[in-house]
Amino acid sequence: SNHGGSNPAPSQNHNMPRREERGHREKRRGDRGSHGDEDGPKGSTLLEEFKASKTKRFELVDIQGHAVEFSMDQHGSRFIQQKLESAQGDQADAVFMEVLPSALKLMTDVFGNYVIQKFFEHGKEEHRRELIDKLQGHVLSLSLQMYGCRVIQKALEVIDEDMQIQLVRELDGHVMRCVRDQNGNHVIQKCIECIASNKIEFIVSSFQCNVVSLSMHPYGCRVIQRVLEHCTDVQKDERVMQEILQAVCNLAQDQYGNYVVQHVLEHGSEDEREVVVRQLAGQLVQMSQHKFASNVVEKCVQHGSVSQRQILIDEMLGDTEENAPLQAMMKDQFANYVVQKMLDVCSDEQRECLLERIRVHLHALKKYTYGKHIVARVEKLVTNSGGRAGTAC
Repeated sequence: SNHGGSNPAPSQNHNMPRREERGHREKRRGDRGSHGDEDGPKGSTLLEEFKASKTKRFELVDIQGHAVEFSMDQHGSRFIQQKLESAQGDQADAVFMEVLPSALKLMTDVFGNYVIQKFFEHGKEEHRRELIDKLQGHVLSLSLQMYGCRVIQKALEVIDEDMQIQLVRELDGHVMRCVRDQNGNHVIQKCIECIASNKIEFIVSSFQCNVVSLSMHPYGCRVIQRVLEHCTDVQKDERVMQEILQAVCNLAQDQYGNYVVQHVLEHGSEDEREVVVRQLAGQLVQMSQHKFASNVVEKCVQHGSVSQRQILIDEMLGDTEENAPLQAMMKDQFANYVVQKMLDVCSDEQRECLLERIRVHLHALKKYTYGKHIVARVEKLVTNSGGRAGTAC
């Protein structure tokens, strides 16, 4: 998930906001003026000294009293993160005690959130417990915040089950709001991935009767896919799968819903694939010519059984010598890929049958932009089969 994880690579960081640095500089000018002291108070110059220094090797002990200020600066934050990965216990403790009172502020800060994540990842068990205590009462607001949601995700990855349950209890009653939120959806996905399924029934049950609308939502479709991957069979079948399988054609034609149906075809059971194929059968040409549904038909072809592919091939060939459905598909910008996929993955007998019918129409196809794709593919296949195109049909 693109909101998860730790600090972006340094190469990305130079694009990050520099507001803290600017703010500190302005404050410092003020300090110098008001104190009549060129150096100003120590707090305002140490960070500048750190950033300007080419020679002095700073350690965590050197920034004592300035950990919060450093955490909220791009370079200071990265320094603390790197040091925490290998810090001795007492050094990490000293920094932790200093940042703990400001933990909530740091969690929602563009640079500070990474320092808190590092304490979850590399800190002691008591550090984690104290941070969880700080989080209490704020889990929802943090989950909906751009940087806070990263801290919640990191916490869910590393804390034990009791603390996980304590955290996510605060989301009960707010699940749908989180799912539809650009930040909150990542937290719900992480809950589904990291917490035992029987402990998050309140999350999964809140999807009931909303599965189709969620599947057609840019963030909801991700969350539904996580349920299909991680939840128990009972939760999937009773809460989610039935609603998906009743709306296959609508979902297949949706810009987000098509991913959910593709997921069922790739990872679902044989019975579930059968239901999807049966729902699409009868409108194969229409679905194959559709920008989004054509991807679903391709997955049917790729993951279907020999008999399921045969259902689709029979529909492609139609009832007459003209093979009207097949001709329409071969000329179409999306459907031609379905025909190509079928030629790639079907059985030898099925391929011979299709090639024989396609060759009849090859000459006419050369006139069409998308027909040329099929012509090239077929000429290659015919060459490879020694010029033989069987009479299986």
